[in-house]
Order: sequence, then structure tokens, then C-alpha cells
Amino acid sequence: MRRLFLAVAVIGALLVPTSSALAAPKGEFVNFAQCPLTNPALEQCFYSASVGGEVTTGAKTVPIKNKQVLQGGVDYVVEGNLFGPINFLAAANGDTFSKTPQAVPGGLLGVTAPTWWPKLLQDLFNQTINEGFTGVTATTELAAPVSSIKLNFGNSFLQSGTALELPVKIKLSNPFLGNSCYIGSNSNPIVWKLTTGTTAPPAPNKPITGSPGTPELNPAGDLLKFKEVKLVDNSFATPGASGCGGFLFSWAVDPFVNSIVGIPSPAGKNTAILVNNIEIAVPQSVKNSEL
Repeated sequence: MRRLFLAVAVIGALLVPTSSALAAPKGEFVNFAQCPLTNPALEQCFYSASVGGEVTTGAKTVPIKNKQVLQGGVDYVVEGNLFGPINFLAAANGDTFSKTPQAVPGGLLGVTAPTWWPKLLQDLFNQTINEGFTGVTATTELAAPVSSIKLNFGNSFLQSGTALELPVKIKLSNPFLGNSCYIGSNSNPIVWKLTTGTTAPPAPNKPITGSPGTPELNPAGDLLKFKEVKLVDNSFATPGASGCGGFLFSWAVDPFVNSIVGIPSPAGKNTAILVNNIEIAVPQSVKNSEL
């Protein structure tokens, strides 16, 4: 009987989560679950959610309808200097820039295989479309190490210069396009230099203006929010697609995707508009909320 009680106690102990497993920011700090609190360089926790806007590459515009998160921490190059350059620190779980699919309006609906394709490839594509697999999603991913993210709060406040620089690549997903169809790559990224001010794009794009959003400081002074920050850029170039259709057929499918999307597209013919809700918190306050 004693052995039975001992066995039950051991099993019970294994099933009860440890306090560290239960620890997570609570209340107004709930969004900072992935703040890198153990990183000695951390000065502030950072969380930004893109909740609106759109991205235009060549002839295709994709609205941002699903929340995409940029999270981690910041380390000021000059300690405490809000208006200087910042080192961005990776999220605790490594998911610094979430891979969030956005629906591409129209997808491949009404598109037929080019007649210059091999018959086998034409049949494969047309069968996929006929079976109803016409939807395409676009997922914007980070195309470089986290250290390549450039953040400048001062430029955002003053509405001048680059507030957020992001090197990205865009994954196009569809049963026919396969799992490696990308616009841009790690070696040839799309570089967004987003501003809250007014852009100065090459022709034919016209200038567009962003916004630093509406600031809101909590009573304790340890959580600062900016609602509806509008970050814009329409001066970047977009490279052509690669890897579409898989290893065997990318030689044929890549040009097909390029013709539909209208890429490669030079600077002056692309636009990124991100409407973000941004939160910045004091790390110790985030830790305290876990208790």
C-alpha cells in the first residue's frame, strides 16, 4: 500500500506544472509573453501588431486582414536614448516576425496554363484549378537575421526618416505552386524602409504620408502604447519569383507567376502600408506581472 501511495504521489508531481511553466505576463502586459527577459542587453520589451494596411508588388495588391506580429526587445545603442539607433532583440521563442498568411484577392481564379508549357505541366495546373484549388496566400517573412531589423523611435515621433527597416521575402502558397515559391529571398530581399512621415518615391508613385499614431501611457508610467501607427514605403523594388512549382518545374512556373504578379517591379511601382498597434514596456514590470 505504501508503494502504491508513493507511485501515485510521483505521478501527481509529474502532472502538476511547475511555477516556471505557469509564469506568463498578465493583465496589461499580456502581449509581452515573448519578451526576451533573460537577455542581459534588454532595455525595453517591444510588441507591434499589424492590423491593417496593404502591400502592393507590381500588379497585385494584398490587404492585411490577419494580424501579423513583430515582437522582442530593444537595446539602445546609446543607453536610454529614445531618439537614437536601436538594436532589435529576438523574441524569447524565436518567433520574432510571425508568419501570417494573407489571402491574395482573386488567387488563380480564371487563369489557365500557358500554351508554351509542356503538356504534362499544363494538365497538372488545369486539373488543380478545376478541382477548386484556386486560392493563393501571401506570407511576409523576415529575410535576414533579427539584427537586421532597424528601429528608430525618434524618427517615428518626428515623422522624418526611416522608423522601421525590414528585409522581407513573400511566400506564395497554393497546391500547385508548392512549398518554396517566394518573391525575394535571403540573398535578395525586399527591403522596406517604413516611415511615419511622407515618402519621396521615384515616379510613377506619388508621395504617401504615414502617422505616428496616438500615444497612451498607463498610470504607472511603465507601459506606452501607440494606436494606429501608419508606416509607409513606396520606394522599394521587388525581385522576381523563384522556386514556384518545385524543383522540376520552377523554370516554367516562375515566369508564369512573374507575369501574373507583374514582377520584377522596379522602385516606384510598389507600396507597403502597415497600420500597427505598438506597445513598449519596462521589463521589470513585465516580470512582476507574472507573479
